[in-house]
Amino acid sequence: MPRLKTTYEKEIIAKLMSKLSLKNKHDVPKIDKIILNMGLGEDASDGKKLKACVDDMAMIAGQKPIITKFKKSISNFKTRKGSNAGIKVTLRSQKMYEFIDRLVNIALPRIKDFRGLSSKGIDNSNNYSFGIKEHIVFPEVNFDKVDKIRGLDVTIVTSSKSKRGTLELLKEFNFPLNEKKN
Repeated sequence: MPRLKTTYEKEIIAKLMSKLSLKNKHDVPKIDKIILNMGLGEDASDGKKLKACVDDMAMIAGQKPIITKFKKSISNFKTRKGSNAGIKVTLRSQKMYEFIDRLVNIALPRIKDFRGLSSKGIDNSNNYSFGIKEHIVFPEVNFDKVDKIRGLDVTIVTSSKSKRGTLELLKEFNFPLNEKKN
């Protein structure tokens, strides 16, 4: 069992119940899944670059990503229906907690000039999204074998019923949120 999951079950649930004044522990917000997405742009049509991206994402996430396709053709963006658009991975249960642990403790502190994540990244469904400009901040990726530095989007899907609940949940998981960016 991941270290962060036991911490959540033993400590974080009790803290959130008191902070959010909840009576039932099943009302406490939890992280349902994490979605990692990498748009490829012009590299999507090149087989070698696509394979390199898939391999890097597989090392970061710990499972093989799927290749997303365009749903319709748009001539201004030079996209064709059915051609490759990017890659994505959905992490759940144990792999999700292990990824959060690596993200918060190893990857985010390695970002150059990092001043914290914005707390404005919470959408109307109370999920938190942010972008990472360089995928090489993860220790799994071998910097010498990377042909191009790419960015990736991270979406944390929560069961929270309010933006405050999502914010408190992320703070308990030690996310470096910057309140001053608001």
